[in-house]
Amino acid sequence: MKEGRRTSHPGAWRLIGGGSPRAGRHNAAVELTIREAAAGDDGAIGEVHDAAFGEPSESILVERLRTSSSFLPGLSLIAEVDARVVGHVMVTTAWVDDGTRRRPVANLSPLGVSPDLQGQGVGSALVREVLIRTDARGEPLVVLQGSPTYYCRFGFEWSVPLGITMALPDWAPREAAQVRKLAAYEPTIRGEVVLPEAFDGL
Repeated sequence: MKEGRRTSHPGAWRLIGGGSPRAGRHNAAVELTIREAAAGDDGAIGEVHDAAFGEPSESILVERLRTSSSFLPGLSLIAEVDARVVGHVMVTTAWVDDGTRRRPVANLSPLGVSPDLQGQGVGSALVREVLIRTDARGEPLVVLQGSPTYYCRFGFEWSVPLGITMALPDWAPREAAQVRKLAAYEPTIRGEVVLPEAFDGL
């Protein structure tokens, strides 16, 4: 699978050219369903992140965020192929602090895809869908820390020229601090990104 294409049905994506080699679909279009995560999906979501990252930090983060005041209903999405959960993305509330006030913004983290489907369009479909839904909520922008090479395809850009900074881990390049402007973007939103307490220690 390569880049996905949204169909006329909300949350339905068609992934062209491939499929899970395990399933023997190397040339067929594969239907990917993206929907809001429900309580019964918690175990499968944890398994996806544990497998994707090889350790439990991201699944712990998901659980912390899900039970926090930063949780945004409707912006924890799962991807399914043949009723199997193969990916998950979450957008929650963060803040931009300019020293006088904190303004709420959206934060994209984490994003995880089952190892056997990585690089085949599942992650891209999840990011595009959650951005559509975040924009529809009237959020001004989305912040994240991640690969500039990967996320630039979704319209993310280095945050610093926009006056938005964030603390990064030592291994991350400075351009890993990224922002995606949405329809309600205001250039007056400037300052330091403050993440939810759920990220502390992870």
